[in-house]
Amino acid sequence: MSHKKRLTRSRSNRILGGVLGGIAEYFGWNATATRLIFVLLSFFPFLPGILVYIVAWVIIPAEPYQDFRSGNRKDVTPDEHDRP
Repeated sequence: MSHKKRLTRSRSNRILGGVLGGIAEYFGWNATATRLIFVLLSFFPFLPGILVYIVAWVIIPAEPYQDFRSGNRKDVTPDEHDRP
């Protein structure tokens, strides 16, 4: 079974919503450079950076929590970690 690569908001590499961290992880880019390029491009009048970021925050799903016991990525509720 192959693991399909998905664009998600990063949970580990985030400053605000994880959008730019998730984009950097998806394409294999440096997250700091991605953020810097985004900020620089946001100064141009044709790209409203804040609006683009908010829309991406709403559209891009969050990365699933990592279940470290099994090594599989899945959505984990807080109660599952407390069960033996």
